[in-house]
Amino acid sequence: MSRNPVKPPAACAMDPKGSNGSGLQDERITDLLVFGFLQNCSNYNFHKELQVLGHDLSVPACLWENHDDELQTDGSQYSHFVLESRETDSESQDEIIQNIARQLAHIGDRMDRSIPPRLVNHLAIQFMNGDLSEEERRECLAAALEQVMHTYPKDMEKEKTMLMLTMLLAKKVADHTPSLLHDVFRTTVNVINQSLPTYVRNLVRNEMD
Repeated sequence: MSRNPVKPPAACAMDPKGSNGSGLQDERITDLLVFGFLQNCSNYNFHKELQVLGHDLSVPACLWENHDDELQTDGSQYSHFVLESRETDSESQDEIIQNIARQLAHIGDRMDRSIPPRLVNHLAIQFMNGDLSEEERRECLAAALEQVMHTYPKDMEKEKTMLMLTMLLAKKVADHTPSLLHDVFRTTVNVINQSLPTYVRNLVRNEMD
């Protein structure tokens, strides 16, 4: 899947480690994290679009298998937040990322109704504007995130809240207009890679330790 480099907004501070050889690995982590979040959210309307996206991203078969099992069980992912226990050192990084995504999706499900429908509708309209550049889309998503940050649980760290709400906004937009899934997914990944790269990297590393 081709990816065109995008110049970040001036307001976004790039992580200095993102420019070295770990950049592609970090992007892959974020791809799987956002995809896993969307996959594990309950009651969404973009099943076909998500399947296409998963194949475009070359999502590992083991993650698709977990997802398929859940769909066959009850048609949704809501009741399956915890993977069966495994030896820590037998878990691949991809499975760990999926586990993190599942936990964040669980939180997102509880906060889903705190996102104002008017804000989602406005954000979807912005993403439907083909004249907007990727940078302008990132700015639109960041502005929406700023508006909903006040709804976050006070007992949750700010970075975790920003990560979860950014992905939840993507889910809400794709749910509103499924055809926007690919575009909103890529913008969401870019925003996370520019705003929270160190947090996401450490989140995965801590789970692997």
